[in-house]
Amino acid sequence: MSFFAVLLALMLEQLKPLPRDNWVHDTLISWVGWTGRNFDAGKEHHAWVVWCVTVLVPTAVTIGLYLAIVHFTLIGAFVFDVAVLYLTLGFRQFSHYFTDIRDALDRGDESEARRLLAEWRHLDTSELPRTELLRHVIEHSLLAAHRHVFGVFFWFVVLSAVGAGPAGALLYRMAEFAGRYWAFKSRALDAPTNERLMALSQRLFSAIDHIPARLTAFGFAVVGNFEEAVAGWRRDASLWKHENEGVILAAAAGAVGVQLGGAAPPGVTPDRSKTFASGVAPETVGSAGSTAGMPPVQGHLQSVVGLVWRSVVLWMLLVALLWVAHLVG
Repeated sequence: MSFFAVLLALMLEQLKPLPRDNWVHDTLISWVGWTGRNFDAGKEHHAWVVWCVTVLVPTAVTIGLYLAIVHFTLIGAFVFDVAVLYLTLGFRQFSHYFTDIRDALDRGDESEARRLLAEWRHLDTSELPRTELLRHVIEHSLLAAHRHVFGVFFWFVVLSAVGAGPAGALLYRMAEFAGRYWAFKSRALDAPTNERLMALSQRLFSAIDHIPARLTAFGFAVVGNFEEAVAGWRRDASLWKHENEGVILAAAAGAVGVQLGGAAPPGVTPDRSKTFASGVAPETVGSAGSTAGMPPVQGHLQSVVGLVWRSVVLWMLLVALLWVAHLVG
């Protein structure tokens, strides 16, 4: 049933995506803000309390609702699966920015493309050269595809297999959103933030995302240039400050032959202190700490889209095969 739930949710999301400013996003912001205001008193153990209330309580409620529904009707449980997946999984939750940026570049309107990237990622992109603009669009799009599709997909399948319904999809999205929200509040809004809460939420999401990130990278390798993707994964993943991001971006860079990483802020930039921390010879990476490959050009945007969609097909086929094997067994 997991295969059909994911398939139907993706189809619905393509046909009727949530609007850019939607009630789900507003509700998430209100919920995370409320838990922070009411359960965070600034001490270390309060960070754990806030995170558990923010992430685990909605997950537990989802499990309870699913078990109650499945007790009465399997069709109702399937509809509940699709509904939760529709709200948590899908390309259209971020792809409008990617599409609008690509269209602006097609028209030669780099100013509009920079404005859209700044609006999407809340960054100052006014002085980015075209190559760096393309690099940041590619990097952020790859990470968004992982966090909105592949990571949600993995945790949905895992917890669904043990009878928890769509709780895994909600767990992943809530953990990702909580980590992003506290970091954004501290960096972009310059609002008072419990540093322990911000660090804890990012650390816990990193743990939750550890396996999905590597499966996403593996999928990119399988549907792209496998040899270069694996070589890039092993050689260049440590260029990035966050290990999971490095694994995904290094593998994707090798899979499509594009140069990612570098020192130019803002965006997903490498931790300069770790550039050669794993014993990588300087001549094996770009002079600015980038991966091997061609500097980003506009054609790479379409290559990345193809890479992501082929990966989706790959993982859907694997889940379908597991479902068939379960039926036969």
